[in-house]
Formats: sequence, structure tokens, C-alpha cells
Amino acid sequence: MADAAETVKKTADQAAAAATSAAAKVKAQAETMQAAGTQAFREGIDKSTASMAELNAHSKKTLEAMVESVTVAQKGAEALSQQALGFAKSSWEDGVAASKELSTARSVQEFFELQTAWAKKSMERYVAELTKTNEIVTATVKDSIKPINERVTASVETFQAAR
Repeated sequence: MADAAETVKKTADQAAAAATSAAAKVKAQAETMQAAGTQAFREGIDKSTASMAELNAHSKKTLEAMVESVTVAQKGAEALSQQALGFAKSSWEDGVAASKELSTARSVQEFFELQTAWAKKSMERYVAELTKTNEIVTATVKDSIKPINERVTASVETFQAAR
């Protein structure tokens, strides 16, 4: 019976050793998986953070381009306003001067000649004013679209490089 007890004890010891070894292997695998999961999670968070930082930088540059565009458009609107105000003032002054000149006409013939000359001069000034206004509008639109166009180009290049 002593042999049987020894055999049982030896078998129990071997089973306990095998269970301890298996538990150690499972624990090691679990720790390895946990470390790999933690590493993958950290890498994902780092990539997400880097992407958000890049997106924020891109958005900041886009906002700066929009502000620059609006600033240029505002300056163009101010220039148009000053141009229109100056034209209105000079037109008023020319109209007053023409009225005075027309009142000095000594005959109907002279009145119509003065009035025709004034109308021709006014029309030429109006066409010249329209040309100046068109130049201001064209330059303003071109200059205000430039920063936005540059941002669109940069964005397209960034997205194409990311592919």
C-alpha cells in the first residue's frame, strides 16, 4: 500500500506540476496578448492624435485663407465705394456747371449745342467710370479668390499624396 500511496502522490505531484506549467503558459500568453493589445491601442491613439493635429493645421490654414480672401474683398468693396462716391460728386458738380452754362445760352440753337456737348462729355465720363469699376471688380475677384485657390490646390496635393 505504500507503493500505491507513493504512486498516487507522485501522480498528484505530476498533475499539479503540469497544471502549474499550463497556468504559467496561459498567463504568459495572456500577458503577451494584453501587451500587444495595449501597444496596438496606443499606436491607434497616436495615429488618431497625429491625424487630428494635421486636420487642425489644415483647417487653420484654410481659415486663414478665407480671412485673407474676405479682407481683399472688403478692400475692393471700399475701393468701389470710394470710386462711386467720387464719380457721384464729380457728376453732381458737372451737372451744376452744365446748368449754369446752359442758362447762359442766348439762343435755342446754342442751348442745344451746349446740351449735346454736355451729354456727349457725360456719356464719355460714364463709360470711363464703368471701365474703372470693371477693372476694380476684376482685380478684387481675382485677388480674393487667389488664397482660396491656393488652399484647394494644397488640399488636393495632400490628399493625392496620402493615396
